[in-house]
Amino acid sequence: MNSGSGPIGIFDSGIGGLTVASSVHELLPREALLYYGDTLHMPYGEKGRKSIEQYSLRIAEHLLEQGAKVLVMACNSASATASEAVRKLAGDSVPVIDVIDPAVGAVAEMKQDIRVGVIGTKATIRSEVYPDRISALLPAAQVKCLETPLLAPIVEEGLADGPISREVLRHYLGHSALQDIDCLILACTHYPLLQKEIEVYYQGRVEVLDSAGLTAQAVQEALKKTGSAHPGEERTAHRFLISEHTDAFANSAQRFFGRDIQLEEARLRV
Repeated sequence: MNSGSGPIGIFDSGIGGLTVASSVHELLPREALLYYGDTLHMPYGEKGRKSIEQYSLRIAEHLLEQGAKVLVMACNSASATASEAVRKLAGDSVPVIDVIDPAVGAVAEMKQDIRVGVIGTKATIRSEVYPDRISALLPAAQVKCLETPLLAPIVEEGLADGPISREVLRHYLGHSALQDIDCLILACTHYPLLQKEIEVYYQGRVEVLDSAGLTAQAVQEALKKTGSAHPGEERTAHRFLISEHTDAFANSAQRFFGRDIQLEEARLRV
């Protein structure tokens, strides 16, 4: 078992996972974070299963070598395609939290015949992981999914909460696939930055599930279960690694994490 002094390892294909890292920091301020954004290969949503699994395993291996006591797969595309392989790599001593199961668990606590909408990248939606996992717990549930590939670039370009994002959200959320739903899963870690706009669109008619916050709660539960929560005072010794430095990432990172961060380039051989 890893000691409480180890960091929480978090990885994503790029920048979206910083919303998960931010939620983890807010909930668990004593914990050190070790974040890895694979900017060299982003976005995973456009990659094939084999490539996503290969990248995920190499990053997970690196985080484990750095003493990570928990691994957080802060990427829906990676969670949908590589979570089983990463769990096998981590073994029994290091919990692996993906961003899908916490959202599915939240849905499972709702009514049996709930109507669920899911929006995400092409890779996530085409994997059918959300319908499969929700149906396994709630056979009577209806799950409607929609690819929304324009949303992540809008967030990355700093165009959230503006006329462009509102128009694109109106287009996607008004799609026939998402009509008459009870809740909507934001199945991409970029989307929490659009959550307020989405909630304004629905005006309370639909419950919007933030996978970042739910994932942070799952991390907290894993630390309690393993007895590996940090015992000391608040820690701020976070590290943020990226596989390739880009000005775009550096300019957007603060917006996603919510505070200033220092980036280190650490290219891994895959």
